[in-house]
Amino acid sequence: MRHDGGVPLDPTPRPQPVPTPQSPRGLLTVTGADRPGVTARLFSALAETPGPRVEVIDVEQVVVHGHLVLGVVVGALPVEGGVADEPTLLAHLSRVAAGVTAAVGVRVDVESATDPGPAPADGRPHHVIVLGRPVPPDAVAGAARAIAGIGGNIDAIRRLSDYPVTSFELTVSGAEATALRTALAAVAAATGADIAVEQVGLARRSKRLIVLDVDSTLVRGEVIDELAARAGRAAEVARITAAAMNGELDFAESLRARVAVLAGLPAEVLDEVREALVLTPGARTLIRTLQRLGFRCGIVSGGFTQIVDPLAETLGLDFAAANTLEVVDGKLTGGLVGEIVDRPGKARALERFAAEYGIPMEQTVAVGDGANDLDMLNAAGLGIAFNAKPFVREQAHTALNQPYLDAVLQVLGFTRDEVLDAVP
Repeated sequence: MRHDGGVPLDPTPRPQPVPTPQSPRGLLTVTGADRPGVTARLFSALAETPGPRVEVIDVEQVVVHGHLVLGVVVGALPVEGGVADEPTLLAHLSRVAAGVTAAVGVRVDVESATDPGPAPADGRPHHVIVLGRPVPPDAVAGAARAIAGIGGNIDAIRRLSDYPVTSFELTVSGAEATALRTALAAVAAATGADIAVEQVGLARRSKRLIVLDVDSTLVRGEVIDELAARAGRAAEVARITAAAMNGELDFAESLRARVAVLAGLPAEVLDEVREALVLTPGARTLIRTLQRLGFRCGIVSGGFTQIVDPLAETLGLDFAAANTLEVVDGKLTGGLVGEIVDRPGKARALERFAAEYGIPMEQTVAVGDGANDLDMLNAAGLGIAFNAKPFVREQAHTALNQPYLDAVLQVLGFTRDEVLDAVP
């Protein structure tokens, strides 16, 4: 057997005592002004105060405007002669609490945590993100009531951002995903807040590629409507566009019909429309932040390459896919060239770009507003309907109705501080 400094090394780890499900447990809740050393003092007291041996089972700590709330659950460890009973454990924890209060001046409450109750029907926790500018109190109250109404429990709450939107993330256990989304959708509709639901897990922070629709998502307005206005056919094209985006008309058919009315327009009009584009607020912040976090970012659009490709280049995007208007002798013919990027074409483009960069589909994000985005939104690991038509919001994984595109970052779980750290 090897020796190290005269101490024999035992190759077989000794089994350590662990609390059994029947072992008593206690909860210490610390509240008071936050200051350095409070947490260290509590755990030092648990280790040093004479009494039953304990093990730390769970810890939660939050500081709200300088006020500390720290909860610690400990379980009694078996020793020779058995396990301490609950009164003995709680009496020990009360001595610990008194010592901490005397040392650092915070309040420490002690209570039993022996019976945690039955396990939730659905053990997979979820993040519920409440966003608004502002977030009305009835949105938080309504979400809490809805969660409780389907048997869920709010385990933790943290603030993600205070600008450009205020957002809070609730960690919820014991609620089935579909029931949770349905209940919270009703709260969102009633209060005007956005409420998104995502399953807790590594997959949330493993996203590595995002695709953005262009019209009414990355930029304000619809490019085809601007082109039609220059052709004197704005009202006609607007009606066709609305029907297509609401899912009332096949997108490929509607696209051909709208493009046909552009016949005869000089190609220079495309440059004029492109230069007049206005990015959605927060678009640059979203893209720059995700790029610095290692995301591949790009455009998959039902619009036109003559508009989309220069836009992608200006924003430094990794890829772009769109339709191509036919131009002959410097004028639009009213036709298209090549494959049409319609509803299924958008999903195919997303899959193609993900494969090109070796990124699994479950690690992709898609953002769009129209019915032609639905296949892409559902194919992505996370599909976000952004200021979308009701038909789209109902079928996407989650929806945002804020005017700021960088609110997508909060749905992905990034805090405002992380955003500021990522953007130079």
